[in-house]
Amino acid sequence: MHDRKNMTEGTLGDKIILYTIPLAITGILQQLFNAADIAVVGQYSGKDAMAAVGSNAPVIGLLVNLFVGISLGSNVIIAKAIGQKDEKQVSKTVHTSIIVALLGGLLLTILGEIYAPNVVRMLDVPEEVLPLAVKYLRIYLIGMPVILLYNFESAIFRSCGNTNMPLIALIISGVLNVIFNLTFVLGFGMDVDGVAIATVLANLISSVILFVLLLNTKLVIRVRFSELRIHGDVLLKVLKIGIPAGVQGMVFSFANIIVQSAVNSLGTTIMAASSAAYNLEIFSYYVMNSFGQACTTFVGQNYGAGKNDRCRKTLKLCLLQSAFSTAVLCGVILLFSRQLLGIFNSDPDVIAYGRIRLEYLFFAYIFSFAQETLSGYLRGFGVSFIPALCAIVGICGVRLTWIFTVFKAVPTFTTIMQVYPISLGLTAIVILIVTILVKPSKRFSISR
Repeated sequence: MHDRKNMTEGTLGDKIILYTIPLAITGILQQLFNAADIAVVGQYSGKDAMAAVGSNAPVIGLLVNLFVGISLGSNVIIAKAIGQKDEKQVSKTVHTSIIVALLGGLLLTILGEIYAPNVVRMLDVPEEVLPLAVKYLRIYLIGMPVILLYNFESAIFRSCGNTNMPLIALIISGVLNVIFNLTFVLGFGMDVDGVAIATVLANLISSVILFVLLLNTKLVIRVRFSELRIHGDVLLKVLKIGIPAGVQGMVFSFANIIVQSAVNSLGTTIMAASSAAYNLEIFSYYVMNSFGQACTTFVGQNYGAGKNDRCRKTLKLCLLQSAFSTAVLCGVILLFSRQLLGIFNSDPDVIAYGRIRLEYLFFAYIFSFAQETLSGYLRGFGVSFIPALCAIVGICGVRLTWIFTVFKAVPTFTTIMQVYPISLGLTAIVILIVTILVKPSKRFSISR
């Protein structure tokens, strides 16, 4: 068995850190694709173009999250099979995942192109922004097959402890994305279409790099063209874990679309401010999320090897490391928030409203890091429905109720922001209680 990191033996703390650092940087680089789009159009095409790109973030998240959740199912199944030293299961899951990514991406492209105008109109985007928002979304959706392929490829590498390869691919494509942005916008005089094309090309490059690496790796996750097919038994296992996570992501994104619609109703300045702040706060989220994914993979391998004591130790270490890392990053971003927001747009009102969003969201992250890590812990055992249900009710349900009641009565930006700490706090408490009651490391046995 050629796994890159032996997660089932030796110390855990250092291995978790070495696993999460490239993973967090990879997530940040992915977000920099969108941040680079917004920064370029904000500086050279104006607030309308900036708002058009930013307003599409929840829609794109809604379309992508179902299959990103399914890729998490692949991660869990492969990690468990590696722990059990079942190379045949690993190979079947890898090849099934590649085909699911491509077919799923093609389906999203077709559906997205048909319904893009209707979806953007649902966001209450101002009329002056609407044509630009639709144009950006249509071009972005063309790249869905390669976007999903990259996410599944990354999940495959992560399952065996290799978070460096996805990072290397993103560094290369991220640099090219910025170059493409400046070339299309400044060199060819394009606006949102230029940054959308740049993002699609960058995602194409990163997915091709990882695919070539999978074809040539000596690890057990190697891809062979002759074996690319969907294995029904494996697909069912992947979907059992992946669909709840994917539905959670979709519902989460739907709730964010409603929240974004409320933000849009307050005008272009607040839209631009919220977009700029989102592209800063998301960096901290990816740090938290990387520890959640690390918890899933480490628990998955150790669960497969029958080492439940290491599963519990993984949870404790991920919680401590996530809390410390998130606090440091949030503090740095808040300290330099004016300068960082000014990168996207120098309008004083945009910066002022952006700071409001950052303050509320970072307070909410006190609860969010626990929710991410505990969810990752449960998924490592293949328990996906419980964290999904907690998030759907606690986060999405609360946010939707808040927007349609409290915000309707007091329609201000501050009112919208208050829902984040409330919803995340409630969800973290519930999922902690559930984890204590379920006791997955004692309840679930190994099934080979």
